[in-house]
Amino acid sequence: MAAEIINQRAELIHSDRDFDWLGPGAYFWESDPVRAREWAEWKVGRGDYKEAAVVGAVIDLRNCLDLQNAEDRELMRAAHGSFAIVQKKSGLPMPVNKSAPGQPNADRILRYLDCAVFRHLHSIIDEQPDGPYRVEPFDTVRGMFTEGDALYEGCGFTARSHVQLAVRNNACILGLFYPPAT
Repeated sequence: MAAEIINQRAELIHSDRDFDWLGPGAYFWESDPVRAREWAEWKVGRGDYKEAAVVGAVIDLRNCLDLQNAEDRELMRAAHGSFAIVQKKSGLPMPVNKSAPGQPNADRILRYLDCAVFRHLHSIIDEQPDGPYRVEPFDTVRGMFTEGDALYEGCGFTARSHVQLAVRNNACILGLFYPPAT
């Protein structure tokens, strides 16, 4: 499948699961093909795929919701507040981030709440009327995640920390390739 995607004979797979960390999009690990390979091999081990592969991409982030900057984190906080109001008015419970079976509780890799807030924010932007104050939809979403055990006792860094990108607009992908050493 990787060769078909790189040779543009197949489309990138956009994930749209209720627990996706950054909401819907085609997911990439930023500057970390080794971590991407680990994830792909883990997916094969679970039976999700037949063969592990990593596809690299040159990505123009364009209009990026970047959770590594304070303004965009504040936008997410506001989207969460709005989402909470919608959930309460509708009588629906708030989704909750959860750990996967067999994973450390601190990781909470099933990001139901986060994904719902991203979807809510995107829907607000998508549904706004045209006009001079219209906010452009986000093409990409970028976030830093701590995951796994500490690198060593007392350390603040974890073994599987990474930056991920969710590409919502395929026009942001300028090229695809096989990364070296994967």
